[in-house]
Amino acid sequence: MQNQFQEVYKQQLGYTLEFPSSRYPETGAHIRDAIAAGHSAVCTIDRNGAEENRKEFLKGYPTKKGYDRDEWPMAMCAEGGAGADIRYITPSDNRGAGSWVSHQLDKYADGTKVRFIVK
Repeated sequence: MQNQFQEVYKQQLGYTLEFPSSRYPETGAHIRDAIAAGHSAVCTIDRNGAEENRKEFLKGYPTKKGYDRDEWPMAMCAEGGAGADIRYITPSDNRGAGSWVSHQLDKYADGTKVRFIVK
């Protein structure tokens, strides 16, 4: 019972994730700028909503040769979707950052709040 209580408490309280901008500078700059512009620094994990969020935020942002469309808040966040901040960045930076974040968040259940700090 105590472990269940601790898990619920952690989901409500949240976690902090320090994003390594030295490894992924374009993505780090995008996250930092989007948060400074008023977008949420907190991601409430919602993996089931990611596909719909992705459809919503990509409307009006055509593909651009040699670039990925990076979004903040991320598609896997309940805060993502329509109105997300979009930036064109190089695929290696975007995909490397996405893989890194995914690996860090694998251990957390949907509904968990994670505060991002760009280092």
